[in-house]
Amino acid sequence: MDKFMKRAVELAVDNVREGGQPFGAVLVHSNRVVAEGVNELHKIYDVSGHAELLAIRRAQEKLQTNDLSGYTMYASGEPCPMCLTAMYFAGITDVYYCASLEDAMAVGLGKSGEIYADLKKVNDERTLSMVHMPLEKGHMNPMKLWQDRS
Repeated sequence: MDKFMKRAVELAVDNVREGGQPFGAVLVHSNRVVAEGVNELHKIYDVSGHAELLAIRRAQEKLQTNDLSGYTMYASGEPCPMCLTAMYFAGITDVYYCASLEDAMAVGLGKSGEIYADLKKVNDERTLSMVHMPLEKGHMNPMKLWQDRS
């Protein structure tokens, strides 16, 4: 096993021992660890406190950038849809994971599987209700404001 994956799994094991979930992440660039994270849901009561997101946040704050193009994420478990999406937005180019989504589901951590399945559906068929509410005339349009500013 690669040294960075070993570290991600080690972080996950330590997190379980401390009362957390079995997820650790290591963000790497040029063969060096830039940031790490573990799921901190049990500590910070924040559903976005996932290992990969925390590693991304720490790296972006440290480097003062939103662009992590060329960076690699090593995760002890297959990333959830939220973490995967954040990696797309950050420009991370490679992701390696150890435990599969099926492995997580087998031990009772199946929310990601449900979400991935739901995302394959059209908006009207998803379990989360999404209703489009167009901007009413006379209101400042933030998209137009952004376009004009650029």
